[in-house]
Amino acid sequence: MRDKLKSNNLKTIAYSQIVDLTHAIHPNIPTWAGDPATEFETVSQIEKHGYFLRKFSMGEHSGTHINAPNSFYAGGTSIDSYAPQSLVSPAIAIDIREQSLANPDYTLTIDDVLNWERQHKLIEPENLVLLYTGWQEKWDDERSFFNRDESGICHFPGFGKAATQFLLEERSIAGIGTDTHGVDTGRDESFAVNKLVLEKQRIVLENLANLDLLLADEITLVIGILRLLGGSGSPVSVLAFIA
Repeated sequence: MRDKLKSNNLKTIAYSQIVDLTHAIHPNIPTWAGDPATEFETVSQIEKHGYFLRKFSMGEHSGTHINAPNSFYAGGTSIDSYAPQSLVSPAIAIDIREQSLANPDYTLTIDDVLNWERQHKLIEPENLVLLYTGWQEKWDDERSFFNRDESGICHFPGFGKAATQFLLEERSIAGIGTDTHGVDTGRDESFAVNKLVLEKQRIVLENLANLDLLLADEITLVIGILRLLGGSGSPVSVLAFIA
């Protein structure tokens, strides 16, 4: 059954399935070295207070999250400034599981993008490009997820800088996302791809889940942010509407 979701400006999202691309938040989620711990504390209990309530704390870039430009650029846009329409976007997913299995440091290439287009369609402007590396399957094992070597360097796949420039300049994409903890490869501690995309005020999503369920070409993402005043990013809920 196909349903339709209409917005106030009469745009319509036609969908047959909704996939949640969001990891559940709990104290044991993988967190970047040096980031705040994810913590929950019970404030009230039904038996004692008549209702259940907890408080929680976590980093702005933990869990399934979005990065804002001010995380790398002083004076850059903060997460509370994002326009609502920028948080609803068509998307495509590129599968590089095979390459990532052979090489955890694999970076998406321009050839990968062109090969995807030959098999599917030209990536249209204002699409979000998602990278399915298979790393989402390591989410419950922090050691495997970050895959650090003896020197503490992480090894996980990501977007290549040349491919990202191609997508931004030749395909005018709305942004990028991935199922690892960074759109950059784990070895790139300069965050070059993050900076490249955020400099252009585009979307960066990290720690996505269930990308294996995005087999269709026609996908619309709806990104639910927390409007943290001055925030460098935010945990998000990401829903994929599949036509």
